[in-house]
Amino acid sequence: MQRATSYVDTPEQARTAGRSIAAADTLAVDCEAAGYHRYSDRLCLVQLSTPQRTFVLDPLAVDLTPPLKALESPQRRVLMHGAAYDLRLLRRDLDIRVARLVDTQVGAALLGEPAVGLQALLEKHLGIRVSKRFQKADWARRPLSAEMVEYAAGDTRYLHRLAAILGERLREAGRMSWAEEECAWLVRNASSSGTPEPPADPVIRFREARRMRPRALTALRAVIGWRDAVARELDRAPFRVASDATLLEVVLRSPTSLHQLARVRGFPARFVRSRGESLLRVLEKVDRLTAAELSPYPLPARTRARPTPDEEAAFERLKSARNRVAHELSLDRGRVMANNVLRAVAVANPRNLQELLAVEDVREWQAEVLGEKLLAAMK
Repeated sequence: MQRATSYVDTPEQARTAGRSIAAADTLAVDCEAAGYHRYSDRLCLVQLSTPQRTFVLDPLAVDLTPPLKALESPQRRVLMHGAAYDLRLLRRDLDIRVARLVDTQVGAALLGEPAVGLQALLEKHLGIRVSKRFQKADWARRPLSAEMVEYAAGDTRYLHRLAAILGERLREAGRMSWAEEECAWLVRNASSSGTPEPPADPVIRFREARRMRPRALTALRAVIGWRDAVARELDRAPFRVASDATLLEVVLRSPTSLHQLARVRGFPARFVRSRGESLLRVLEKVDRLTAAELSPYPLPARTRARPTPDEEAAFERLKSARNRVAHELSLDRGRVMANNVLRAVAVANPRNLQELLAVEDVREWQAEVLGEKLLAAMK
């Protein structure tokens, strides 16, 4: 039985928590960010459970890097559920790189569980029903209520028990090595820096933008920039300043006065009063631009050449082979092998298992259960 949750928001509390964390060989971890409410999706909470205690650690109040360095030990198992996003948060905001991951969502998926969300798994395997009350809470708000802290703690408090149940089933099914390889891939993927892609033109999110004239498109980009600046200043998610539909209506109506702006559906009255003049100046500036200064709809990004007929035919054969194996294993097709990986296999045209394993993102377990059938499908 675990003790009560410990909320950690002082250096002394962090040092005390660090000693408990360092003494445990298995740690359950989850993170809460603020992207739904705030401009930035910065890390706002780290929930961590040892087998005996649960800590809710506050990175907005105290440096968590020293106590969480324990997560980087290859000898220490780190239990997470749906780890991909949280791994990136830990790396980006705390420079913490988890070494030995056990992702219970991955394990559940490889067992063919029909529902792999944490709430569904806890209810099915442990009989525990978790409240959804604070699912969309503002985790950057301080102080946090005791109820919010306890809700956050629930994301890790039961992971040790759930991981033990799923781990036993994976061993019985002979799929533990599959889960270990998938988790190692998640860790590598989260740690790779890669080359960041340039930001896409924001107007492509708007279905109507393709039919808009260059001046209206330029105005749309400008009001999106206005919203972004206001959201950054207020530390508020951009959609909480004004929705995309509202921005589009502002551009289509092209108001020239606060009275006209106030009639735009969905535009908050408080922003008409406090920010309306600045938005009208943005629109006025676009109106003064010459035709040469306007920006049309962006050209399509250059992508890889279209598949050849032979590659497309090979992809269809590979997909059929993958689907048959997925059915035999009672697994989701994409979990057995994703379509984008199958397409890469079709292009690579491997002649043996070694060449198949050389295709990016092909795992050893996939080559084991699927490889010969894929090679046969390539012929």
